Amino acid sequence: MQLKNLSYAAAAAALMTFGACNNEMPSSSQKFIDVAGLDSSVAPGDNFFKYVNGKWIDTAVIPSTQTSTGSFNELYNKTRDNLRKLLEDAAKAKANKGTVEQKVGDFYASGMDSAAIEKRAYQPVEPYLKKINAISNAQQLMRYEAEMEKQQASVFTSFYVGADEKNSSTNILTLYQAGLGLPDRDYYMKKDAETKAIQEAYKRCLAQLFTLTGTQDSVAAKQAELVYKFEEDLAKSHRTNVELRDPQKNYNKFAVADLDKKMPVFKLGSYLKNLGSKTDSVNVGQPAYYEKVNELLKTAPIDTWKWYLKAHLLRNYSSALSTPFVNATFEYSKVLSGQKQIKPRWERIYRSTDAHLGELLGQLYVKKHFTKDAKERMMDLIDNLEKAFDTRITNVDWMSDTTKKVAKEKLHAIIKKIGYPDKWRDYGKLEIDRGNYFENVVACDKADFDYNMAKVDKPVDKDEWGMTPPTINAYYNPTINEIVFPAGILQFPFFELSADDAVNYGAIGMVIGHEMTHGFDDMGAQYDKSGNLKNWWAPSDNQKFRAKSKQVIDLYNSFVVIDSMRINGALTTGENMADIGGIAIAYDAFKLTKQGQDTTKIDGLTPDQRFFIAYAQSWKEKIEDKSLRLQLSTDPHSPAEYRVNVPLMNFTPFYKAFNVQQGQKLFLPEDKRIKIW
Repeated sequence: MQLKNLSYAAAAAALMTFGACNNEMPSSSQKFIDVAGLDSSVAPGDNFFKYVNGKWIDTAVIPSTQTSTGSFNELYNKTRDNLRKLLEDAAKAKANKGTVEQKVGDFYASGMDSAAIEKRAYQPVEPYLKKINAISNAQQLMRYEAEMEKQQASVFTSFYVGADEKNSSTNILTLYQAGLGLPDRDYYMKKDAETKAIQEAYKRCLAQLFTLTGTQDSVAAKQAELVYKFEEDLAKSHRTNVELRDPQKNYNKFAVADLDKKMPVFKLGSYLKNLGSKTDSVNVGQPAYYEKVNELLKTAPIDTWKWYLKAHLLRNYSSALSTPFVNATFEYSKVLSGQKQIKPRWERIYRSTDAHLGELLGQLYVKKHFTKDAKERMMDLIDNLEKAFDTRITNVDWMSDTTKKVAKEKLHAIIKKIGYPDKWRDYGKLEIDRGNYFENVVACDKADFDYNMAKVDKPVDKDEWGMTPPTINAYYNPTINEIVFPAGILQFPFFELSADDAVNYGAIGMVIGHEMTHGFDDMGAQYDKSGNLKNWWAPSDNQKFRAKSKQVIDLYNSFVVIDSMRINGALTTGENMADIGGIAIAYDAFKLTKQGQDTTKIDGLTPDQRFFIAYAQSWKEKIEDKSLRLQLSTDPHSPAEYRVNVPLMNFTPFYKAFNVQQGQKLFLPEDKRIKIW
């Protein structure tokens, strides 16, 4: 459950305690809070997000290559620029073959060789197009899909290897719904003007891709419409984003032999054999989707399937082809996200390098930009947050002692990962050719497939990471019961070694509390301390917990964000619960520090005021309307303003720190304030 989607798992997703550390006040030259930036025209009790960030919002300009600007973007840009230097140095070094620098440098150099990429046009994908043209039946189609799965470019199948949720010490192969080009199923169902514009842009993108590979314009437009209708039919079998939040419904373990009887055209056994897997059982997250695929393999014309495969082949690899392909896909993303201009090539290739060689690039990054002191202080923060959470569990009035005992066992069993892996992934067999970017992308994808498939039916490796070290994010993984904080997020405004405790606890402390709370949100609470999907709650406690979850849903449902679009309380429940719990736990942990127990002001602000302002400034954001609508439709996180204001509406110490009074917009009567942990 990621702290923020800048990009859990389909994953993922994201700190500490200071009691004995850093008891001295920072020097007057260190400014971690911009007091002059506070907007005195807005009362803290009316809109705290705008009180802290309003002046900045009024003047901030979203760069044409971004869809938002704010704390995450600033931190991303700083990290991106640091990584650019590392990549350019590695590319120039021409290091010995097989070294980290050689693989990272040559991958980046191959992506930056625009002349070679332009010259090849779409030649790299021609062999795949020919294979698609040669398909004449469902069996051949499934063989092609298996071939593409081996390079992580499958179209209508989606495989994930991870802990078996009811036997969390062992990995299992899971099939997940897939096959759509639009963000999710609802984009095929809605008929409003904004969505229709996105649908039409998507069709134009597909038609343009077909045209670029030699199809006549009129035929290309017709086939794009055909592909869209095919996906629209597929989308009806998809579960909604809210339905996908139910882990019990997403756990459907089958024997492969039984699935072959249930889906005789899909023939999972043969498919797995083509992948080189001998597993005899799998988890099918959404069975209705794969039943629909089996049906379409029988009923849809083979030519429709072929155009569908071509469309997704070209979309998948467009970024590794010549400029017309890159531009065709970007024109669609402009309509979807509001991004006005494509990112420069170096930035796109940096992102590709991080995506394909993340732990190699990560080694270079942490060597240069992450310190042992930062890791140690983070662990101090986490320890204090854990103590504070333990106390909160003790004091809740709605949970029985029996359930409290088990909850504490789970809390203290959480694995903490900070900065970067203790054990780096081995890329020894992967060869990178400085002269062939497309082939490098495919080679990396094949290496990832082999790496993942080797884990099927094997013990879970709890040292593995789900994010790369430079990532500006964090996550909680319920099947391992771990919280993970990559080096990328451990920078100001979230974390700063020289900052006072109020700043660090308000910013990264809230992030730590947020991720800890995910172990006890509406989804995480269904997993035990070992990561098994198993009920550990007394029935009456579970009933009370669900009632509190419903309070959270109802409150967030009440907020209209843009036009008539509201926050989807059911989609965002877990993240909202983690925000509400995270700030409360971070505050209690702050109170364990010397500064937290003091009243000494810095720049005219009390310690508590600095704590809450640091929280709000770490979430400052200005976002394009189109991206905001996309977030409200698909993202389990509420918009930044509501991630600040709504948790504080429910937290009494905030009222005291800023004298929030009845009649102000953030005021809730004390008996209406949601308190879970």
